[in-house]
Amino acid sequence: MKHSKLTLMIFLALILGVVFGHFCPVQAVKMKTFAVIFLRMVKMIIAPLLFATLVTGLAGHGDVKKLGKIGFKTIVYFEIVTTLALIIGLTMGNIFNPGRGFAGVAATPQLMKEAGLMAVTTPHTSISEIIMNIFPTSIVQSMSEGNLLQIVVFSIFFAIAICTVGEKAKPVMTLLESVSQIMFKFTEYVMYFAPLGIFGAIASTVGMNGLSILKNYAKIIFSLYTALAVFVLLVLFIACKYARISLRNLLKVIQEPAILAFTTASSEAAFPKSIELMERFGVPQNIVSFVMPTGYTFNLDGSTLYLAMAVIFSSQLCGINLDINQQILIMLALMLTSKGIAGVPRVSLVVLAGTLASFNIPLIGVAILLGIDQILDMGRTTVNLVGNCVATVVIARWENAFDYDKMNLFIKECDAEKTNWFKSALKPQLVTEEVEEK
Repeated sequence: MKHSKLTLMIFLALILGVVFGHFCPVQAVKMKTFAVIFLRMVKMIIAPLLFATLVTGLAGHGDVKKLGKIGFKTIVYFEIVTTLALIIGLTMGNIFNPGRGFAGVAATPQLMKEAGLMAVTTPHTSISEIIMNIFPTSIVQSMSEGNLLQIVVFSIFFAIAICTVGEKAKPVMTLLESVSQIMFKFTEYVMYFAPLGIFGAIASTVGMNGLSILKNYAKIIFSLYTALAVFVLLVLFIACKYARISLRNLLKVIQEPAILAFTTASSEAAFPKSIELMERFGVPQNIVSFVMPTGYTFNLDGSTLYLAMAVIFSSQLCGINLDINQQILIMLALMLTSKGIAGVPRVSLVVLAGTLASFNIPLIGVAILLGIDQILDMGRTTVNLVGNCVATVVIARWENAFDYDKMNLFIKECDAEKTNWFKSALKPQLVTEEVEEK
C-alpha cells in the first residue's frame, strides 16, 4: 500500500507538472527549486549507500569456498547475463540515439548547477587517463565528489581485506550491515520527496520548452522498453530454453509478483511472493533461498540495461561522442557500479549520477530523466524480477535439481484457478440471463 500510494502521487505530480508548466510557464520555471532540493538529497546518499551495500555484498558472498559449487555457478551466470544486458543497452542506445536533438537541454544547466551536480564538459579521452582516474588518492575526496568508480575500487579492496581478516572483522561487518540497513531506510525517506522533485523538474522543463518536450520523453520511454523487450525475448528466452522450460509458462506463474513490481517500481515488494512461487514451480528451497537474494545484489538486469542506455543518452545530450573504447570501459565500470543498486525505487538515479561523474560527463541527463523515472523504473524493475526468477530455474537445471513434474502440476493448478476465476466472474451474468429467459 505504501509503494502504491507513492506511485500514485508520482504520477499525479507528473501530470500536474505538465499542466502547470503549460498554463503557467513563468511560475513553473520557478518550481525548479523542488527539483534542486531532491537532486541534492539524491547526491548526499550516493557515497554511504554504495560503500555499505557493496562491501557487505562482496564480503558476504565473495568467498567462493564458502559459497560452494552453487555459489560459483550463480555468480558466473549473473556476470554473463548482466554483461549481455549492458551490451544490449549500449547497442540500443547507439541505434535509437535518444539524447540527440533533445529540446530540454536549455531548461536544465542552471538547475544542475544550483543542485551542485554540474560536471566538467570534457570526458576523459584516453584509456590510460580513465584507468588512472579509477584509483582514488583519498576516499574522503572521492565520497565528497561522488566519484562512484573510485568508491567501488576502495570498497572492493576493503571487502577483500574483511574476508582475509576473518573473525576479527566481524564487528566491522556488523557495523556496515547496520549502516546498509540504515541507508536503505534513509533512501526510502529521500524518495518520499520524489513527487515534489518530479513536479518541479517537469513543470520547469515544460514551462521553458513547451509541450514539444513530451515527444522527446516518449522517444526515451520507447527506446528503453524496446531494449527491455529485446533482452527478455533474446537472453531470457535462450536461458529458459537451456533450462527446458517455457518462458511463457514462467511468466504466467509469476504474473502476480510481476504486476506488483511493475505498479510499485520496487522489486523488494514482490520478493516474498516470488520465493514462494519459484519453490512451488519446482526449484529446490536451498537454491531459491540463495539465488534470489544474491540476485538482488548481482543480477539486476533491467537496471543494468537502463544505466547503459542512460549513459549514452546523457553523453549524446551534451554533444559528447563516446568511442568504442570509452563505451567498453563504461560497460566494465557499470558491471561493478550496478552491483550497488538497492531494491528501492529511483536508486538507479544515484548510480547513474555517480557513473557520469566518474567519466566527467555532465549530469544534465539526470535532471531530464528524473521527470519520467517512475515510468522507466516500472519496466526495468519488472525485468529485474523476471531475470532473477529465470536465474533460479537455470541454476536448478545446471545442478540437475529442477523438478519438472512439480512444475507441470503447478502450471495445471494455475490454469485451473484461472478457469475457476473466470467461471465465478461470469456466474452472476449467466444467472441473470437465465432469469430473463424465464
